[in-house]
Amino acid sequence: MRKPVVLFLSFTLSTSIALAQRPTPGSVSAEYLYGQNSPVKVLQHVRIIDGTGAAVLQDQTVIIDGMRITRIGHDVATLVNAEIFDLTGYTVLPGLVGMHDHIYYLQRPNSDAAGSERPTLLPQMTFSAPRMYLANGVTTIRTAGSVEPYADINLRHLIDGGSLIGPHLEPTAPYLQGPSDIFIQMHTLTGAEDATSFVKFWAAAGSTNFKAYMHITRAELGAAIQAAHALHLKVTGHLCSVTYPEAAELGIDNLEHGFFVNTQLDPDKQPDQCSRETGSATLARMTPDSPEAAALIKLLVAHHIAITSTLPVFEANLAGKPVLRPKALATLTPQALEAYLYNRNRRNTSLDSPALQRGATNYKNDAQLEHKFVEAGGFLMAGLDPTGNGATLPGFGDQHEVELLVTDAGFTPTEAIKIATLNGATYLGQQDRIGSVEVGKDADLMIVKGDPSTHITDIENVEIVLKDGTAYDSGKLLESVKGHYGQY
Repeated sequence: MRKPVVLFLSFTLSTSIALAQRPTPGSVSAEYLYGQNSPVKVLQHVRIIDGTGAAVLQDQTVIIDGMRITRIGHDVATLVNAEIFDLTGYTVLPGLVGMHDHIYYLQRPNSDAAGSERPTLLPQMTFSAPRMYLANGVTTIRTAGSVEPYADINLRHLIDGGSLIGPHLEPTAPYLQGPSDIFIQMHTLTGAEDATSFVKFWAAAGSTNFKAYMHITRAELGAAIQAAHALHLKVTGHLCSVTYPEAAELGIDNLEHGFFVNTQLDPDKQPDQCSRETGSATLARMTPDSPEAAALIKLLVAHHIAITSTLPVFEANLAGKPVLRPKALATLTPQALEAYLYNRNRRNTSLDSPALQRGATNYKNDAQLEHKFVEAGGFLMAGLDPTGNGATLPGFGDQHEVELLVTDAGFTPTEAIKIATLNGATYLGQQDRIGSVEVGKDADLMIVKGDPSTHITDIENVEIVLKDGTAYDSGKLLESVKGHYGQY
């Protein structure tokens, strides 16, 4: 299969309106652009998976004028005034909308075969992570929790202004967290009043989403939800002290990590306290066909609560998983790569441990519960939770989440792609602009070699990414961060 052939034919048609609407990439971006990057682009002979769940379209032409898609069809006349991309053998998809995509790296000091030392730290990856997301076809992210909130907020403005490279960014405020020493970079709430003030402060500072974390109380969560909703903003949660049914009754909008962190059936669960099992016991009991699962799914659907699937971060706890991807591992610093391989090898020497076996059972339960949730009318979105362990890296993990939705959760490729694109856009209220390949929408697209509708792993073969109509070279972006993730 040949690489895309790009031709540029000079044109006389006026493009002043398109140029006025199109943000000009800063000089830092120029070396990472693909082709001539004309304002008018024609994608010829391309396969389209449009993100809506509709049937795949073959041998289509897509015309992009400035930021937007203006025409799609099999018999669309080829313009003589545009940059022509011959994409025979390639597929165009909407850019992925990552709904649990951090900008930081999880760093465990002095990691070796015996483990690591405390404290676990979360240094910011403001240079490498945005490029890794964009290079892998992720054109919009929600950070789903921030440890350097001003960095995320300012990064959003710099990317939108064209002086830095990365996806569109929806910055989540710092975590809404109670007393805990899990991550010492987090604020500790002192009660419901503090939660209300916290939401108001960070909304005014530019955060567009909020995330409750493991040790929040019901009173604090309820106050945060009420304050956020008053500002027309949403709250998600990686919970533990508050169960899924309790959060549903409080009016939460979104729950993270599928069904992994629901603690309602944990044997030692006490009100407003995180259980020792942190949801593992609940998931072991909540088999997909159990009455408990049916009741929970019915409650979540009735309350219109979205679930974010983050299968890659849990698959990484299984022996021999995931399959190592050299292109992904090449982005890690030598120290980060060594730490990841230590942890992976230690896990693989415990193949018969009860904990590992239980983890495999729970992983299977969650994947099936996510499918049951969607079958019942639930709204599922996709993320990865990049924890810096080499298995869940920015962009690479977003692609793998789509693959796991197909291979492990049982969705069709077109269903999985919709979950990872249009569903996220809809939750963010941006479905009229992004999330699908449709006329009138922004040209936020990924172009991959092959056909993910028949071989879902072809979603890894990203060569060109368009954001706001600007075409980026995936390979060049990845080369610029080689060996740097974990450093900056």
